[in-house]
Amino acid sequence: MYQFSYADIQSTSVADAKDRERELLTRSIDMLSAAASAGHNSMEAVEALHFTNRVWTTFVEDLGSSDNALPKELRANLISIGLWLLREAEDIRQGRTNNFEGLIEVSQIIRDGIQ
Repeated sequence: MYQFSYADIQSTSVADAKDRERELLTRSIDMLSAAASAGHNSMEAVEALHFTNRVWTTFVEDLGSSDNALPKELRANLISIGLWLLREAEDIRQGRTNNFEGLIEVSQIIRDGIQ
């Protein structure tokens, strides 16, 4: 029979969720790096910006949920960062900037801070 405690399952679930978050951010970073090399009008850029938008929209929605267990101040800071990332991605898409490097660096900092 299975003999798992709720605490074991919960800690595994949290660890799995953090791993998925890191994986999504790594994929976004890799796609943004390829897009930066290919240029802001490339198919790589379209795909990278769309993927990054989906990732950060989901993160911001989750961070805004009352069910999110992170401290309120940290959630607010991450929401602000997420909104900046979404605006910056839209500015790249609209041709107002070419700041892939900013998106990449901030995403790396967030990814590396997930523990």
